[in-house]
Amino acid sequence: MRARHAAGIAAAVMLSVGGCATGEEWGTWQAHPAHFASGEHMSFSLRNTEGRTPRVARGDITHAASEAWWGKAVTVGQEQILER
Repeated sequence: MRARHAAGIAAAVMLSVGGCATGEEWGTWQAHPAHFASGEHMSFSLRNTEGRTPRVARGDITHAASEAWWGKAVTVGQEQILER
């Protein structure tokens, strides 16, 4: 009985958490061994969450290219790129 109860709770948790990502997002996650490519990638992602005005520096662009960052792209116009 206890094992069945634990299995039911585990299934409920998986369904509730699993419903947060699209099929494309799951594919991206499965293709990479970690959530972020580096500390710079994590820092960039945390300061550029949805609903906020993107803050992109030239160094971010360099890191993204050299470390092959993945995930949803943040796009800004050339004039919006910060120098520092």
